[in-house]
Amino acid sequence: MAAEGGGKEMNEIKTQFTTREGVYKLLTHSEYSRPNRVPFNSQGSNPVKVSFVNVNDQSGNGDRICFNVGRELYFYIYKGVRKAADLSKPIDKRIYKGTQPTCHDFNPITATAESVSLLVGFSAGQVQLIDPIKKETSKLFNEERLIDKSRVTCVRWVPGSESLFLVAHSSGSMYLYNVENTCGTTAPHYQLLKQGENYAVHTCKSKSARNPLLRWTVGEGALNEFAFSPDGKFLASASQDGFLRVFGFDAAELHGTMKSYFGGLLCVCWSPDGRYIVAGGEDDLVTVWSFSDCRVIARGHGHKSWVSVVAFDHCTTSVEDGDPPAEFSGSDEEFHEQIHFGAGRDRANSAHSRLSKRNSTDSRPVSVTYRFGSVGQDTQLCLWDLTEDILFPHLPLSRTRTHTNVMSATSPAATGQTTATTTTTTTATTTTTTAAASAAVPAANPGGANVKDNTSASINPPNSLPSTLPRSNSLPHSSNQTGGSTPNSHTGSNSSSTTNAAATPTPTTTTTTTTTTSTKANSIIDSAFIATGVSKFATLSLHDSRKERHEKDHKRNHSMGHISSKSSDKLNQLSSMRTAKAEAAKTLGTTLCPRMEDVPLLEPLVCKKIAHERLTVLIFLEDCLVTACQEGFVCTWARPGKVGLLSSQNNPANSPSGTVV
Repeated sequence: MAAEGGGKEMNEIKTQFTTREGVYKLLTHSEYSRPNRVPFNSQGSNPVKVSFVNVNDQSGNGDRICFNVGRELYFYIYKGVRKAADLSKPIDKRIYKGTQPTCHDFNPITATAESVSLLVGFSAGQVQLIDPIKKETSKLFNEERLIDKSRVTCVRWVPGSESLFLVAHSSGSMYLYNVENTCGTTAPHYQLLKQGENYAVHTCKSKSARNPLLRWTVGEGALNEFAFSPDGKFLASASQDGFLRVFGFDAAELHGTMKSYFGGLLCVCWSPDGRYIVAGGEDDLVTVWSFSDCRVIARGHGHKSWVSVVAFDHCTTSVEDGDPPAEFSGSDEEFHEQIHFGAGRDRANSAHSRLSKRNSTDSRPVSVTYRFGSVGQDTQLCLWDLTEDILFPHLPLSRTRTHTNVMSATSPAATGQTTATTTTTTTATTTTTTAAASAAVPAANPGGANVKDNTSASINPPNSLPSTLPRSNSLPHSSNQTGGSTPNSHTGSNSSSTTNAAATPTPTTTTTTTTTTSTKANSIIDSAFIATGVSKFATLSLHDSRKERHEKDHKRNHSMGHISSKSSDKLNQLSSMRTAKAEAAKTLGTTLCPRMEDVPLLEPLVCKKIAHERLTVLIFLEDCLVTACQEGFVCTWARPGKVGLLSSQNNPANSPSGTVV
């Protein structure tokens, strides 16, 4: 069961929330679920996932949605904010025996109104390629489970390719497939192609073309999710060993790594311009990592349990020339076109090129804000703004743009303490606090030798403790502000469960072709993409007792989550946890995993409980955002001013929302 907050108001499910753009409203008639609308008994099942594709239908209603609930897979026309969902007429519905769908992905290149290519990964390790419009099961990969017997955790089409796709498993391996190739009748033999720090890439030795083309072994434990960069050149992976690893995909070169504060990383996503990566996981934090600097630039603390999904909102990410935050001019289709190769790699005319052209330039008038969101097992949706005082801290006055007046008002007087003048930002809200919430290991010199203070922010001496941390948003906070979560809140969606041996999806006969994979041309990212280095941040140190209390809260609630009943799995998980603790002690305080006081701590713009069960989906679309919970309900939230035809059907009096000012 998901974590319960304190008090009646905290447990109330919100149906709307407010940001600087306006009010986001839940469209109750646009809820997608199983046709009977009965909540799914989610205990022990795989996470509900959602995939979208646009088939460029002439009627203007080209969006299609696919979601899995338990053993079932549904495919509907998605009407979004325009019309109410008609659940009585799914385009396709499939029920599987002996195995469950765990993840899926559409190929946006080949999608038409008559045909779509949908990859579905399963709990027993197979991958199925189906066409839910033609109702055909075209191919089944890893049918005999000779390639990998573990659960499929993530499946993605390679950007710009009609035939290549990448599959990750809970074994920690990724496999590159070609839809034209068969998987063979014997277990594949591999030859080492490239090896690096905690990863290796092997090719499949075979006289004829067969799958997999490549096998990646990455880190220790499950590989929970991966994501391709917007230009398709790089691959970011989030692993159970707590490491984010970023690879050059073509060259299989490790570009950079990051370590979670503790526990595994469960999710990862790229900013629309490819400059930043956000990861979330079992430390209840969201961590922002700079691609060019290969280091953590901020952490966000708002969730009370594991973070399931992180996603950037490309429509609200903005480059501002004036006071009001201008919305991104690019459309959803324009963003997806960018992902493809060929013409899609020419970013000169895209909306995101405005961000790309803005390197660490000294010109002040342009202001950059990235919006991203996260959902977690605490049933909460958080929205975050990544503002330029975090992105470019070396610019003049950047540090005083945070709300230092809160610190000066609440900090005890101390010798040698300097207080910055308060400066109001041009944007409506600044969601950063330079203070830290906690640190795992108390240190005599928390700032360390790495910290350079180039700004006029208020500095606390090591022994002074602010009564409250500076908060730049008025948010309702429960008494448990240290981030410790309820022990029952971790319902591990990343459990490594191996199900029955054979799955019953029926394969069709495949013909062996000798098509070899066409490798993409450019394997090194263009130099213009690399931003200049960013100087270190000023820090605020906190009292040791606060650090220790926070550490105890986190570790006490660092549950193993739902794991399979097999004793060997439990032993493996316990041993991997011991290894992880030893590794964490080595990395804490380094650039891989800075201490909490070494990087700015973001506060959520919005933090709302929006479901009864753990949240597993967050997708930003042009006129709405989509969430889903483990009960099998897929919810549509209309963006401000985009309610459309459904406004009369929603009664806001049903469940009033707390408003974030």
